[in-house]
Amino acid sequence: MTTTHTFHIPVMGIGYTIDTPLKVSKYGIDSVISLVDDILLERLRKMYSKNFQLPYEEITEKMADFRAKRITSYLNLIQELAEKEFEAIKAATQENSIALKKYMGMLPAASHLKAEFEKLLHDCPSWDELKKWAADHLKMGSIDVNIMTKIDKENYLKKEKLPTEYNDAHAALRGFAKSNLQSSVILSAGMNPRLYAYMEEFEDFYPDATGTLKKKIILKVSDYRSALIQGKFLAKKGLWVSEFRIESGLNCGGHAFATEGHLMGPILAQFRDEKQTLMATLYETLMAALQQKNRSIPKNTLPLKITAQGGVGTSDEHQFLLEHYQVDAVGWGTPFLLVPEATTVDKQTLTQLTQATEDQLYISNTSPLGVPFNTLKGNTKDDEKKTLINKGRPGSSCPKKFVALNKELTEKGICTASRQYQDLKIKALDNEGLTDTAYDNEYLKIVEKSCICVGLGTSALLQYGLDTKVEGTGVSICPGPNLAYFSKEMTLSEITDNIYGRTNVIVRNDRPHMFIKELQLYIDFLKNKIEDVHTARSEKQKQGLLQFAKNLNDGISYYKNVFEHAKGYFLGIHHQLQTDLENSQRELQRLFLRINLL
Repeated sequence: MTTTHTFHIPVMGIGYTIDTPLKVSKYGIDSVISLVDDILLERLRKMYSKNFQLPYEEITEKMADFRAKRITSYLNLIQELAEKEFEAIKAATQENSIALKKYMGMLPAASHLKAEFEKLLHDCPSWDELKKWAADHLKMGSIDVNIMTKIDKENYLKKEKLPTEYNDAHAALRGFAKSNLQSSVILSAGMNPRLYAYMEEFEDFYPDATGTLKKKIILKVSDYRSALIQGKFLAKKGLWVSEFRIESGLNCGGHAFATEGHLMGPILAQFRDEKQTLMATLYETLMAALQQKNRSIPKNTLPLKITAQGGVGTSDEHQFLLEHYQVDAVGWGTPFLLVPEATTVDKQTLTQLTQATEDQLYISNTSPLGVPFNTLKGNTKDDEKKTLINKGRPGSSCPKKFVALNKELTEKGICTASRQYQDLKIKALDNEGLTDTAYDNEYLKIVEKSCICVGLGTSALLQYGLDTKVEGTGVSICPGPNLAYFSKEMTLSEITDNIYGRTNVIVRNDRPHMFIKELQLYIDFLKNKIEDVHTARSEKQKQGLLQFAKNLNDGISYYKNVFEHAKGYFLGIHHQLQTDLENSQRELQRLFLRINLL
């Protein structure tokens, strides 16, 4: 289970990592493509086919199963192009070896591959020997995909609802399963039993007798219990989870799936301490299912990775996660938005990101999914939304309808950010006889939803000069709070040097440790929950708040112990960490008092 690098680039938005594998997989870096927007994927397939002078036949919406076919075709193209670039690195001449040197130069100091290469250079081999070594040893980064399980909109043909396998997430899964990729699908946003069951239909998800999986399953989870439940559900179907990707509930980009006050450190500790039990439980369940299905039984236990992501910003934090929590890799997301060599961000948005401060990065209610959403103040999609509100025409025209999931007011799902939904809600609101203040509050809750399924892909269109007549030019961006401490555009080599401790790109000296930042975010989150209870008080809510606060307090006690017993990892910042914990604990005690007085 060795990998070239100890980090990966997670999915970011819809369009920001849409072609990241083409940019970085040649250097052995794993990255993830979002499969939400097949329309955008098709437009980029057309662009790349033209750029590389490859034949292109449009897959139109008039064709059967067009969504899955678009996804398959795009993934196959990206794989083909990425492999050509990787082969070019391995076949480099002595005069044109810049890319090979860049590949080797970005590897971590502890890399066995790097050590072998340097030893080989020391022995002064011929260039042909170097090329043969590179051909035998260099690995391409994995081209993985992400499916948000809840974005599984039903689809229709001539007003007739199509079977479940044509739902959006199902079609995306099928598109990946039929592609030539040998990589992983990351399933995020919670469990979708129908989608998980649908995976049984694809041969590539099952292990052969050697334990090889052509297509692997990765689950993004926020706690151990969720991993166990979802892992067993899949194992009972003969499907193995190859990786659990643990993400901070709040110190992350995109949607924020907050835990009930459970912090990242204690969660990682549980995975570390119970990993062998987890593996044994899932493997036993898997074996029984494979036997029942009369399938090949792997001779050895299948490997299981535990990785972590969310708010990592320094090499010390990176190394601490690898060593103390024994994770297999660390996800670095938000900082890569400032790396044009890796992600696709239009120039105006990139400038906004480099200038972003803490107060401009916040958790909003703009997502039509009804989940808290990390966003940037002043993003052009929000400006576009405000213009429509001021014109008395709130809501989006909803050109893509990927989040048309709400059936509160209509038989067919519609998006809560759409003009249709907001018009209906406002008309209903007009008849409720509310006071002006109450009306304004409810009105703002309706119109604050933003068309992010379009906005999160527009940046790619702008960056590549593609037409935005249908989508408009408004850009949604979803960086994590960690962005505030990265203030310049970076090269791919600069960010990897930062990850591996060869340099430090953070010029500020007031950045809190990732665990402290997450703790502060959770305390702020709890404050907001307490304010909400003032308008909807109940004993059940009060007990929930007390439990939330208790979990945070337990997390603080855990960190006090960890920071004290692992001082070697925190040289120079140990005193500040303990001070931050004490301050947070005092603030939490004040919140306990507020809750008890409710």
